[in-house]
Amino acid sequence: MIVNGVAKTYAMTGWRVGWMIAPDHVIRGATKLQGHLTSNVGNIAQAGAVAAVSGPLDDVHMMREAFDRRRKIMHRMLNETRGIDCIEPQGAFYCFASVRGALGRRVGDARPATSLELADVCIDQAGVAFVPGEAFGAPGYARFSYALGDEDLVTGLTRLQDLLGTA
Repeated sequence: MIVNGVAKTYAMTGWRVGWMIAPDHVIRGATKLQGHLTSNVGNIAQAGAVAAVSGPLDDVHMMREAFDRRRKIMHRMLNETRGIDCIEPQGAFYCFASVRGALGRRVGDARPATSLELADVCIDQAGVAFVPGEAFGAPGYARFSYALGDEDLVTGLTRLQDLLGTA
């Protein structure tokens, strides 16, 4: 059975277009389940997905290089930030980092005790958003996206370093 979609390869997150290759009995069951759980994909998204998978892969290769560059920048800059420890991500476009070293100490005008509280402080005082680990059942961690332009990425991480300090 193969399940895939256009979100990652073609940078079409949010379009919610995918496919499944499987034996007929699995497809029939999945179709029934999908019919009761979700609505159908819009026509424009379907047309966009067909254009993406039918066209050349030049843009895919360009985006892969851009995401790899951003992955390396974010990994390095997060590890240079006081209180953050980040393993190097191997896929997707997120870093999932420990922020435990930033908890319980003064950050700006606050003393966050959880990654959820730290997320509030970072958005309020540095204009930097991340998803707190509590959303994934991993308190003390944070998910940072590098699905944005290089300049915006560096600007945001620099503001985070200005708030938290550097290691």
